[in-house]
Amino acid sequence: HFPHTVRKTETKTCDDCHLSDTGDNNAIMSQLLLLGTGFVNFVGYHAYVGEDGAFEAVQVTEWDEPQAVIGSYLHKYAYPDWYANHQANDRQLGIAHSHGTGDAVGCLQLRGEYLFTAAGKHGMTAYDVASVANKGFSQRVISAPFSPLGNDVNVDTRNATCVVLPTNQPVNPLRNTGELMRVTNQEQPFHPIYSYALITDAEEGLILVDVNTLADGDPRNNNLRRALTWDGAGVLRGARHATLAGHVAFVTTPDALVTVDLDEPLKPVVTAVVPLRDPRASAIQFRYLWVTTANGVELFDVTQLLVPQHLPQATVPLADARKLYIARTYAYVAAGRDGLVIVDVERPESPVVFSRFDGNGAITDARDVVVGSTNASLFAYVADGAGGLKVVQLTAPDAQPRFYGFSPEPVPELIAWRKTDKPALSLSRGLERDRAVDETGHQIAVFGRIGSRPFTRPEMENLFLHDGQPWFVSRNGSPDQGTP
Repeated sequence: HFPHTVRKTETKTCDDCHLSDTGDNNAIMSQLLLLGTGFVNFVGYHAYVGEDGAFEAVQVTEWDEPQAVIGSYLHKYAYPDWYANHQANDRQLGIAHSHGTGDAVGCLQLRGEYLFTAAGKHGMTAYDVASVANKGFSQRVISAPFSPLGNDVNVDTRNATCVVLPTNQPVNPLRNTGELMRVTNQEQPFHPIYSYALITDAEEGLILVDVNTLADGDPRNNNLRRALTWDGAGVLRGARHATLAGHVAFVTTPDALVTVDLDEPLKPVVTAVVPLRDPRASAIQFRYLWVTTANGVELFDVTQLLVPQHLPQATVPLADARKLYIARTYAYVAAGRDGLVIVDVERPESPVVFSRFDGNGAITDARDVVVGSTNASLFAYVADGAGGLKVVQLTAPDAQPRFYGFSPEPVPELIAWRKTDKPALSLSRGLERDRAVDETGHQIAVFGRIGSRPFTRPEMENLFLHDGQPWFVSRNGSPDQGTP
């Protein structure tokens, strides 16, 4: 984002494209390889909040352009009257649309016009939210847009704990079968994993559901069915959360981190089981996977995706770490009664707690957090249990003059909140705007030139592996290990 025209003495260095011997460029490499950095993700007009028995679409920006986040720096100057009303109303967000789910929503994810939810004994449901912002609709969230006789977008499971999609971009893997994608545009085919939603279930393990029917343009066949139910001979019993890195799934159970290879989605293979103390959730960025546990935030080296290497010396001790989010060089941890804990992970193997933020006692039960950019400012959205939804401005021109940098230091400020109908438990991740390829080298986004594409996994590895081992460079260009 920083204009090159002001740089008089700088240029690209070797560690912009290869592993740095100082260990500080993991986020830069993630950007280089188009894996996404979690920083420019777009939350949009609504923040979707999973609750104990419902979910809500909470309006967090104005409708007019510029679409300012309510209570933000931009809101103050673009819409001074509305900003003044917001402050006079104790910074409360006034508009939301809710829908009952019957059980606690452990995970939810918006993709296109559908919101996928995992709601315990009510299983996984894909709700149609295309008209959530249309005041002409009396029911803005629907589970059967035509008739429940011809639409069944619920998958009954015994105790669905999480649902995850390989991407939250509204992709259509069915394009694989036509000539437009493969011949005319010369694109890579979608990997089979992109046809599925992955559900973790505390009693059934892992469930795959083919969701292509929602993208085929035919409104008469929106019926979701299980394609796979599998618990890995019991190793996935109690499954509570999953992170997908291409066709590799990292699943947390009550006592372990389980790695599952889904290269053939209907023939999963367990490749690693690492015992942990009450693991809860995980997040990945290039060579590292962070896992929240009863010990705090623990780190794994996933240079070899199928065989994570535990790095206990890099643990960040926290009393009650729940879910977490990685945005470039910072990890944002929903830390229960300790609020939002921000950890500097520029050097992942030497993490440092950057700050602890509770909004002067306003955040008391942080369960989940997502981060996104809107109009050159960065925001964190926190699911705060009984406290509802909290919106935290992380950067703004007045608080952080260096907000244009790659990863500016966050200066958190609580700018808006909403008392949700029921305790807020989870949040939908914002649209990934800088992720074009997954960690296993499979193309997600359509590029702008015929034949253009991201690197495959073997091509990526040429930049950082030599004979299967990482090699490093210093900023003056000399390799520390291997040959560039």
